[in-house]
Amino acid sequence: MPLHEALRQVEVQDLDLVEVAPDAQPPVCRMMDYGKFRYEQKKKQHGPNKHALVEIKEVKMGSRTDPHDVEHKVKNIRKFIGEGQRVKVSVFFRGREITHPDLGRQMLKGVVVLVQDVAKVDIEPRLEGRNMAMLLTPK
Repeated sequence: MPLHEALRQVEVQDLDLVEVAPDAQPPVCRMMDYGKFRYEQKKKQHGPNKHALVEIKEVKMGSRTDPHDVEHKVKNIRKFIGEGQRVKVSVFFRGREITHPDLGRQMLKGVVVLVQDVAKVDIEPRLEGRNMAMLLTPK
């Protein structure tokens, strides 16, 4: 279409006329919101937000989990912390085990002692229903 007609349509629609292919015969233009286009290009260039990539891994264990199994779970926690992940460590209580939350707290303190060289406690152990949980983050 002729240039004056394209400019009139762009003005009516409150858009911009952007030249896409100036070397073509005739030159090719596009009607678009150029500000929005530049904003989206800038967002694509920066990529995903660095902080959005951090996810929380969860390691669960029972209140009567064997010490050897706890050591295995600690190995996984160390691996996750080494990757820069935050780790939620949960101890769940079955049936009447909930009457002894001190067992779960002792287990979580033991985990903290085993990983204190690579991780720090972000959220102290607290009881959430039938689970006791804490959050570890890399040092």
